[in-house]
Amino acid sequence: MANVFPLQIYFDGSCRICSAEMESYRRKNPDNRLEFIDISADDFRPEEHGKSLAEFMSELHVRDAEGNFTTGIDAFIAIWQAFPSGSVWRFAAAVLGLPGLRSLSRGGYRVFARYRHLLPRRKQECDSGTCHFNHEKTDHSAGER
Repeated sequence: MANVFPLQIYFDGSCRICSAEMESYRRKNPDNRLEFIDISADDFRPEEHGKSLAEFMSELHVRDAEGNFTTGIDAFIAIWQAFPSGSVWRFAAAVLGLPGLRSLSRGGYRVFARYRHLLPRRKQECDSGTCHFNHEKTDHSAGER
């Protein structure tokens, strides 16, 4: 089996919940297996990754060392599998990996992902104008933001 680490995690840094979750992973980042990429940052260029900003904003994305993307609940499971055996995260990955729970959690995550833009944003991101769900920077080639 090929080494999938490090995992690049593409997350919405303007989302308060998303940022808090990533910060908890960052503090316990096992052997630097996780890299964090804020897709709401002004310098993020989605086209360099073969996707649009709307695709990245629609759900959590993780890319492994071989360049393969995983999204949604499966992305969370990939992140949690980066933690050591016996950790709560590794246990959560095993539990959510079960067929019935995986289906339920996918549905729940889809609802969260679809409506998370209605949740309060991080203040410093809103001050910079990047807190809007549409981000108004989908066409980088034309220099629009």
